[in-house]
Amino acid sequence: MTTVAAAAHIKAEREIVPSRTVDAALSLSFSLEPFANRTTLAGSHQEPPLKVVRAFTNEDGSAFVHLHNVSGGVLGGDRLATSVDVGASASVQLTTTGATRVYRPRASVEPAYQRNDFYVSENGMLEYVPDPIIPFSGARYLQRTTIHLADGAGLFWWEILAPGREARGEVFQYESVEMKTDIFAVGRPIASERVRLEPLARNISQLARLGPYRYSATFYICRVGLGGKAWVAAESRLRQLVEDLTIPGELLIGVSTLIEYGIVIRFLAHRGRAVARVLYFLWNAAKTLLCGRIAIPPRKLN
Repeated sequence: MTTVAAAAHIKAEREIVPSRTVDAALSLSFSLEPFANRTTLAGSHQEPPLKVVRAFTNEDGSAFVHLHNVSGGVLGGDRLATSVDVGASASVQLTTTGATRVYRPRASVEPAYQRNDFYVSENGMLEYVPDPIIPFSGARYLQRTTIHLADGAGLFWWEILAPGREARGEVFQYESVEMKTDIFAVGRPIASERVRLEPLARNISQLARLGPYRYSATFYICRVGLGGKAWVAAESRLRQLVEDLTIPGELLIGVSTLIEYGIVIRFLAHRGRAVARVLYFLWNAAKTLLCGRIAIPPRKLN
């Protein structure tokens, strides 16, 4: 999808979402420079507070981009949309400059809304490794993510949800967080995730829900076209690794293959640092196993 087409898609999405405080879109497109063997930021459409300063080049030739929200967080009623198009054989790594803070809205304002659309063309690679989402006390947040993978496309994608501002004693004090994610491979759905948490209405700490854990995370690893035997072997290897990392009451990890072309790893943790550390470890292990290359941790801005 071109940057212009992505902007039109975002505009259409806005029309079905009423009354907003901030209405902003960010559209990025990347392409491979074959002679230089590096990926560049070929086009962008930016509306404040969403911003990208520049694309850096990693040592493997991939483009590395920080996604900025210069307002410092997401406010109630905000309608934000991000669209990313990774061109054929291009390789892109995206991260945030810090945690996504979701602030308490006014009572009359709708939930903050974030729409994400990712398109990865033939033999492209997208690594989306953001910092956690932190819903503040009273926050209401809705996120919808759709990922389209073409033949040969690869994906390393994670999302981390924190319980709130722990240092201020705001643990599960937000009103609601709803996250919907769909992944398609060559037009076919391979993953669909629906999460809705309402800790003020339902006790999340019950054993039937999160129990002693506070943080949750999901990590999708996909490569379209890779055969079933490769995924069974990858699942077996990753299971072996997480067995040594699991600590009941502190860190719980599950690994399973998707219907095809991928693996999903789910985390529950009592402390956020444990999630980040293990995610980076498994990202590197999976990328080495499936792609023959190590993962490059994102450089963070001061």
